[in-house]
Amino acid sequence: MGLLWGADGGTAPQSDSPDPSGTVAPVTDLLLTHGYFLWEDEKEREIMKPYAPLGLLYISAYLKRTGFDVETFDTTFSDRDSLVARLAATPGAVLGVYTNLMTRANVLWIAEQAHLHRWTVIFGGPESANYPDDYIERGADVVVLGEGENTLEELLPVLRDRGPHRLHGVAGTVFRDEGGAIVHNDPRPKVSDIDSIPWPDRGAIDTAKYVDTWRTHHGMGSVNLITARGCPYKCNWCSHAVFGYSHRRRNPIDCVDEVQHIVETYQPEQVWYADDVFTISHKWLSEYADEMKRRNMRIPFETISRADRMKKEEVLASLAELGCYRIWIGSESGSQRILDAMQRGVKVEEVQNATKMAKKYGIEVGMFLMWGYEGEELSDIEATIEHVKESNPDIFFTTVAYPIKNTGYYEKVREKLIFSSDWNNSSDRELRVGGRHSRKYYKHADSWLMNAVDAHRLADTNPVAAAAKAGAADDSRLSLLACADEVDD
Repeated sequence: MGLLWGADGGTAPQSDSPDPSGTVAPVTDLLLTHGYFLWEDEKEREIMKPYAPLGLLYISAYLKRTGFDVETFDTTFSDRDSLVARLAATPGAVLGVYTNLMTRANVLWIAEQAHLHRWTVIFGGPESANYPDDYIERGADVVVLGEGENTLEELLPVLRDRGPHRLHGVAGTVFRDEGGAIVHNDPRPKVSDIDSIPWPDRGAIDTAKYVDTWRTHHGMGSVNLITARGCPYKCNWCSHAVFGYSHRRRNPIDCVDEVQHIVETYQPEQVWYADDVFTISHKWLSEYADEMKRRNMRIPFETISRADRMKKEEVLASLAELGCYRIWIGSESGSQRILDAMQRGVKVEEVQNATKMAKKYGIEVGMFLMWGYEGEELSDIEATIEHVKESNPDIFFTTVAYPIKNTGYYEKVREKLIFSSDWNNSSDRELRVGGRHSRKYYKHADSWLMNAVDAHRLADTNPVAAAAKAGAADDSRLSLLACADEVDD
């Protein structure tokens, strides 16, 4: 049994307060949670494609193996009252909170509630790694930078012995010392052998509920997993706050073992490989496909890749053989000038060819596009529309470029940024770039794109409908031009 570690570094007494189920909450060395409440998110309730918090589950599995008592409170299907009740059940313990771009307000609220019950609060994940001082100022006792497994293994005993203000020398952490100064310890080296980390602790949460939610709303249950950590590419709008520019692959045999375990335990109809670039290593992909085939295993999946890692026929053949039914490509723009400014390292023609080749193998293509990157002009928007028409992806989504802290794009537009007056309740997605076109402008760009692509697709089968869509595209273009002088300021 583990100890409850209070904020003063002492051992807190076990609480007799019952949890919401009516039983005494277990004593743990660390309670893990995150700030995503599905039922509070109207848009996500419409989509209903939730996935388990893998980062927390990796930490849970690792710490349990090393002898710690760890509990995970999964907020996805829960609510605030239940989380507060759990915090009240064992006051004075240690809470680890995962932070990401979209949950800033929620995790700050969680920290506030935790402190009401004398918890020591550790933040980790990409968002707090980008803003460690801000999170210390607003309620974190400790911010963990980078990967959390080894850092927490060292940190938890030190917290017990010294408290949260004497963490000098614990690599990979930021804290406030006894004099009130914020201290940044040295970075911690990344885990060199990620096969040394056990599989995610899916048994710590109700994984079956994720599968059932997918199955209920989409006819196919789904489970997420990763086969690698990190991305070595230098796209300058993309955050590398946790893994840096590393790329570390798991053993393909171990990955197949995990998929087999997932299928046997949870019976999903599909999986989601959440790697940054699933096809980055062609050798690994071939070995993985061979082992899946040897075991007579094939399960439908979708994943993300890059067009320049999909140029070889054998790559697409392996994906199709494995069961890939959809692959997502970050196309971002149809303008080579903009792609080069983004440091994407991909040619427009490579995206078009990869899309066509994937469809040749019966694989749907989803495409991500980005408006409003620094320097974009009308001709770049026109090039993107022509690019999508030529590529003809099955699905495409657009977003307006937003600068994430500590990225090249952020530094590029730093002097133009318009910050919200309420940092606690905003995010980097709300950062505006002064002088850039208005949101209305990009809504017209969306309409122009969608109508132009529809017209292109209908041209051979329904000329009348195609003409109507083309007219709507022209109208959207004129509306875009009419508001071109409206800018963020």
